[in-house]
This record gives sequence, C-alpha cells and structure tokens, in this order.
Amino acid sequence: MRKIGLEEIEDIAMGAALLGAGGGGDPYIGKLVAMGAVRECGPVTLLDPGEVPDDALIVPIAMMGAPTILGEKGIGGKEYRVLYDMVSKFFGKEVYAFMPIEAGGVNSMLPIAASARMGLPMVDADGMGRAFPELQMVTFTMGGMSASPMALTDEKGNSAIFNTITNKWTEELARSVTMSCGGSVSVALYCMSGAELKKYAVKHIVTRSQRLGEAIRCVKDMEQGTPEENFLRFSEGFKLFKGKIGDVLRETRGAFNFGKVCLEGIGEYRGRQAYVEFQNENLTAVVDGEILATVPDLICLVDTETFAPVTTDALKYGKRVMLVGLKCFEMWRSQAGLELVGPRYFGCDTDYIPLEERCKGGCTDV
Repeated sequence: MRKIGLEEIEDIAMGAALLGAGGGGDPYIGKLVAMGAVRECGPVTLLDPGEVPDDALIVPIAMMGAPTILGEKGIGGKEYRVLYDMVSKFFGKEVYAFMPIEAGGVNSMLPIAASARMGLPMVDADGMGRAFPELQMVTFTMGGMSASPMALTDEKGNSAIFNTITNKWTEELARSVTMSCGGSVSVALYCMSGAELKKYAVKHIVTRSQRLGEAIRCVKDMEQGTPEENFLRFSEGFKLFKGKIGDVLRETRGAFNFGKVCLEGIGEYRGRQAYVEFQNENLTAVVDGEILATVPDLICLVDTETFAPVTTDALKYGKRVMLVGLKCFEMWRSQAGLELVGPRYFGCDTDYIPLEERCKGGCTDV
C-alpha cells in the first residue's frame, strides 16, 4: 500500500503511454484529468493485489471509443459517481476499489481520477499489461469471466447497463452505443471479486508504468551508456528501426482510429524504409518488406531525443522516432491469447512469431 500523488502521476502517465503501444490516448489529456482530481480530492491509495480481500468487489474503470475524440469531447467528472452507483446497485454491495483495465495514456489515468473523486483505493493490476482496442481483449476473458454487467455513461448523463451472452457481444453492443454518444464514453466492466483479481489480472502494472516513466525522465542523467542504450536496457526493448515520419494515413471507423505511418531511415538506417499499421494500437512493424513484430507483442514509437512515447494520435510528418518492440505478457502467447489478439484476428496475413524470434539478426537489443 502506498500513495499516488502528482509526481507519481507524471511518471505513471509516461510509462503507461509506452506500454500503450501507440494507443490508449494522449497521455497529456489523461494526466490532466488525474492531476485535477488529485489536486481537488487528495492522493490515491494504491493497493497491492495481495492486500485485496477475496470477497471484495473490484471495478475496472475506462474510457471506450476513439482516443482522438476524447481530446475534443472531454470528461465531465461526474461519470465516476454514475458508474459507481450503477454497479453497486446491480451487485447489492459497495465497491471496494477501482483498477485500470489496460495501460495507456488515458486508461491508466481515469481510475486514478475515479479513485480520488470517490475516495476509494486503486489496485496495482490491469487486464492486459498493455493496451488493446476491443474490450473482450483481456486476460479475464481467457479466465472465463464475463465483461457484463457493463455500465456505460457519457458526459451528458446518458447511461446504460449491458448484460450480454459473450464478451464479444458486449463489445459489439457497447461500441454501437458509444458511436451514438459521440464516439467516447466512460465504462465499468469485468467487475470481479478479489479472488478473481488475484487469479487472472496482470499484477503490478501501475508500478511498472511508474518505473518506466521515471527511467525515461532520467534517461540522460544515467552515468553509464548512451541514452539510447539506457532506454533499451531498462525497457527490455528491441530496436527495430530509426527514421523520420514521411507520411501518416489515418481515419476513424466505428470508434476506432485506423492508419499507417511510413518511416524513412536515418542514421544507420539511412536509405531504408519501414512502416507501422495500427488500429488504436500498433499492430505490425515492417522494415524493408520484412515483418519484425506483430501483436500481441508491443510495437512502440519513441522520440529519438527524449525517448518519450509517441502515440498514434501524435504522429506528425518530419518527426524523428525510434521503432521499438517489447515482449508482451506471457499469457498472450498462449493459443487462447492468440485467438483473442493474434495478428490474424486483426486481418494481418501472418502467424504470430515471438518478437525475439523475428528479430534474430534483424535488429538490435541491449
């Protein structure tokens, strides 16, 4: 058990944006929402999963929709009370704590804001260890848990609660309502007991995010190695490419951000080409026609000078970035995991091959 204040939020937002693999929304927007809540209501207590009673009601809080829209639409702040009341009434018991459903610039921050405003602790765990675009793409689905009852509300006060036959149906129905509500909403889903949390969650993701964010902030102050070497070491990343953004193609379809970013090689990669395709999160990384990484491994773009993560929302012509691969949570490499989030689910014409296997001789890791 420890406290999360303003300084911790800065680092968590930065580290979670890296783990968001290009998606999860603008870390600046999420950070502002969390900081505003903590300034008004005080710091948040972060619980280790082992500290949660087995019979406690734990509720993941998130936004659903296209993160780009959230930058214009905003969050009113009253959504958390609406979600809390809906879930408590449904289960007939009080919510013990909130938790993030994924790592990402926005969805790592909203549970902090919700906990601060509702005076509840937050659990150091999530359901992905990264970010994915669809709500059934969580370790809880592999554990046989249901996404519903799922509570949904928008900033205007519209609300609904879904009780569906499968988690995929929850995604389909909630996505339709999200579009009707303007492309982004706040949700509570996969409400679970403390015992289920301990069994299926990705543990200590908030702490990992904070440590990554702190390391990025201090990367140029480390005594040994270059900043790039230090970044690759503490992130356990594989260097795939360095380049200048030559083109960005993007569109919003069905409350998802789809697109492709094309890179022109710089430095030791001069004369070479690469591209990354994304659906909210980065899906594939291709260098000189060869696939070097796919989901569910994390594909991240970071600034070549600061090593701050660059989300798909922030991709701009001329920006210089390093393309980095990170290994995913081990459960995603199982057959059940690949059926949920493997490359073929997203329409990529390739089987999943672990990042470290694809990269043998093809890139650099430190």
